[in-house]
Amino acid sequence: MSALRTLLALIPLVGCVACSTVELQRINSAERKPNNVWVFFSVEQDGEPVPGLQADDFEIYEDDRLVSTFESGQVVQNPELAAVMYTMLLLDMSGSITESGESGALVDAAKLFTERVGKTQRVAVFAFDGSEKIYPVVPFTAAERPVEGGLEWLRTFRPRDPSTNLNGAVVQGLEQLDRALQKDKRPIKLGTLVVFTDGTDRAARVSRDDVLAALADPKYGEFDIFTIGVGAEIEQRSLAQIGRDGTELAQDRTRIEDAFGNVANKIEAQAKRFYLLSYCTPSRRGDHVVRIEANISGDSGRPSRGSLEYGFNADNFGPPPACDPNRKPSFRLDQNLDTPPDDLAASRKK
Repeated sequence: MSALRTLLALIPLVGCVACSTVELQRINSAERKPNNVWVFFSVEQDGEPVPGLQADDFEIYEDDRLVSTFESGQVVQNPELAAVMYTMLLLDMSGSITESGESGALVDAAKLFTERVGKTQRVAVFAFDGSEKIYPVVPFTAAERPVEGGLEWLRTFRPRDPSTNLNGAVVQGLEQLDRALQKDKRPIKLGTLVVFTDGTDRAARVSRDDVLAALADPKYGEFDIFTIGVGAEIEQRSLAQIGRDGTELAQDRTRIEDAFGNVANKIEAQAKRFYLLSYCTPSRRGDHVVRIEANISGDSGRPSRGSLEYGFNADNFGPPPACDPNRKPSFRLDQNLDTPPDDLAASRKK
């Protein structure tokens, strides 16, 4: 993932109990006077997202010494204070869809998808056929805003060009998603592109090499991309290359809703892996190494553990005023691209 995947490339500290691996990946962190510390990170166990952890599921260490929860006042804040999540649904409305009678099933499945994902994210819907440009159907909405009206228009949609400009649509979808995210002022931007198609690229407006180059562009590296394919014309290899985070295949239109539901499950699970942990550090001066450990109860009754570490500088920390762990965070994206020693250098400049 561009900035995000660069951040996630930082090697985590991993705990393994009974062959269960827990990974904590720091995405961003910040410190502010009087003595606030915020860490935004993800938690996965055996490669799967871990939702529902509470503040007391984490232990905070500074310089290998446990920080008392009574002193730190540690809380898990709402991740939406720092992060925004956008999902774009890109629907193939070429002649093979509109003339086969599949439009109704597609709209019904898309409605259920947007209702679910839209509860926690901003969702937009675009359509494509063989034309050069994709069609805006529903703009990025505030969470939980209904999108049924825009989707209903697709039931009677007639393509201007019955061919399939799949490659061009993917390239434009990435551009539109990135543009929308950049308008949001929150520092952590998480995007998802979901592409539905019943075939392969027939229009040849954009080459396969060009779409693969776009997918490899670091600017879009932080995006999760899923594909949903239906019908006999699907080239599974091409679809998998686009859907780098998952591909769902439906043999006929009766399975379209299930395919959309499976992708919605994955998106919901991915969103729940993020945590924003806030606490008040007891440190008042100098450089320090923070270690956050997660304790996850397993079926065996023995907890699995994982941790992350990073460094910060506490010069001139301390009240007054009193530290409030519920204070809204203020993140800098560039700071976390540095190695831990540079983290310390950056924090001294505040």
